[in-house]
Amino acid sequence: MTPNRPYLIRALYEWLVDNRQTSYFLVDADRADVVVPRDYVEDGRIVLNLTPGAVRDLDLGNDFIRFSARFSGRAMDVSFPPGAVLGVYSRENGQGMLFPEEEPEGHSDDTPPEPSSGGRPALKVVK
Repeated sequence: MTPNRPYLIRALYEWLVDNRQTSYFLVDADRADVVVPRDYVEDGRIVLNLTPGAVRDLDLGNDFIRFSARFSGRAMDVSFPPGAVLGVYSRENGQGMLFPEEEPEGHSDDTPPEPSSGGRPALKVVK
C-alpha cells in the first residue's frame, strides 16, 4: 500500500483552512531532498506557514509538497517530501497532528522483530 502520510497531511490542511486557522507545517530541514530557506532553519527544523494567503501554487502531492512564498521579501520555490513533515497544526490553538520521524526512502529496516518469549508470534502473514 502507499504511505498514508500524504493523505493525512491533506486532510489536516483542509480541516485547518475550513476552520480559518493558520496552518503551520513543521518540517525536517536536514533531509537531502528538502528545499527551504536555510536562514529560518533552527535545530534542523523549520516551521512554514502554508495558509492560502501566505503561499502561491500550493501542491500537496503524494511525492512532494511544493509552493512559492516570500521570505524577507525574496520569492522562493519550496519543496519537500511528505515524509519530511513532522507535524501539521494550528498557530492559534496548537490543534493538529505530529508525525514520527521517517527514514528517507530506501533506508528503512524491514527486518521483523524477534519474538521476546521464544514463543510463537501473535501475528501471521496471510497471503
